Amino acid sequence: MRKSIIASAEEEETEINLTPMLDVVFIMLIFFIVTASFVKEAGIDVQRPEAPEAIAKPKANILLAISSQNRIWIDGKNIDQRAVKANFERLLAENPEGSLVMQVDKDAYSETVVLVADAARQAGITRISISADKGD
Repeated sequence: MRKSIIASAEEEETEINLTPMLDVVFIMLIFFIVTASFVKEAGIDVQRPEAPEAIAKPKANILLAISSQNRIWIDGKNIDQRAVKANFERLLAENPEGSLVMQVDKDAYSETVVLVADAARQAGITRISISADKGD
């Protein structure tokens, strides 16, 4: 009888408890998810004009692109001109301190740029920038 008690005690000691390791892995996963920075893209590539006085803006909250065919893109989605203001209001509700950076193709009409800037002002966005490539 005594041998069986010692044998069962040894068997219990040889098992590895994985619960603390899983706890640490889940905590690290939560930490990396919370601290990760997500890159926002306007949705399309545009040929931006060059400007010698261009200033880098590393943190833009609302990115918008206007293609050479005068199509408006926000978050990778083609937006109708009539829905631009509603999208700005939604994005501004998500981030009240948001600023707008417009990536405008050099072949886009200025009418489209003015329409988008006007919709941004009506939605309550006060900081509006137009993206450009820094010229030499």
